[in-house]
Amino acid sequence: MREGTPNFNDAVFEHVKELEVIAKKDVKWITPTAPIMKALEEMAYSYRSLVVKSSGRFEGLVTTMKAVNYLGGGELFQVVEKKHNYDLYSALSNETVETITEKNPVVVYIDEGLREALSRMIVYGAGILPVLTRDGGVYGVLAEHDLVKYLSGVVSIGLRARDCMSSPVVTVPETATLKEAMETMVHYGFRRLPVVSESNVVSGLITAVDIVKGFGTHRLVEKSQSGDIREVLSLPVSEVMVKDLVTVHEEDDLAHAVSTMLSRNVSSVLVVDEEGVLKGILTERDVLYAIVAPR
Repeated sequence: MREGTPNFNDAVFEHVKELEVIAKKDVKWITPTAPIMKALEEMAYSYRSLVVKSSGRFEGLVTTMKAVNYLGGGELFQVVEKKHNYDLYSALSNETVETITEKNPVVVYIDEGLREALSRMIVYGAGILPVLTRDGGVYGVLAEHDLVKYLSGVVSIGLRARDCMSSPVVTVPETATLKEAMETMVHYGFRRLPVVSESNVVSGLITAVDIVKGFGTHRLVEKSQSGDIREVLSLPVSEVMVKDLVTVHEEDDLAHAVSTMLSRNVSSVLVVDEEGVLKGILTERDVLYAIVAPR
């Protein structure tokens, strides 16, 4: 996460409209009393987050990283361990969404400007911002992906992938278990991790979205014959990782990298050198920062 308040490029804001135009209004929501499995099932179908509402009022946000934390990556796994005794079905069917709800997420109000929204998104590392009305209603959500797509036309030509990528890259080995990958995600706060071989060649990419999708579609749940979640967590990362990698060259123009990201509908691309060696990773957040606060 970048520190400090970004020095925004004012020229960008000449090309954008206010929040009520950009924010998505088709918000997917869930109640705090719904079972966690219901949330995972909903998130398995392209929803990286769910707005939590009770009696029509905003209560918080469920994100893929909160789900990964609960499923084995962080301190929330203690609920599965101590309350449900590792019983996968009990942990998913009997535990409610309230347990994995971020109750005080970073938000933006509809009467605030895009500048405030972008500042909070970048400074606080928030991939998604609920857009609220002052009376506590939910108007929509603002996601990094939507902003990158909206602002892609004003990407500064001349910036290269290597100028904007995150490096060095935190990776996990092919020998890692699903639980080890999830713990690494939560520890570093990264939603995606390249998977590397013994020779340090990238063989795949594991993401929080893929993990949630694996549970939400029941594919990973069915891997446990005894119903013990530890059976699932001991699976190799190859069970979940994506092998169809999207890469760009470190010398590629940023505009080309963004075009590749959008055309392949991915939230990040791996940055390699001429020999194909991994040099960095370029995420939507990196792109967004490069667009609105160029160096």
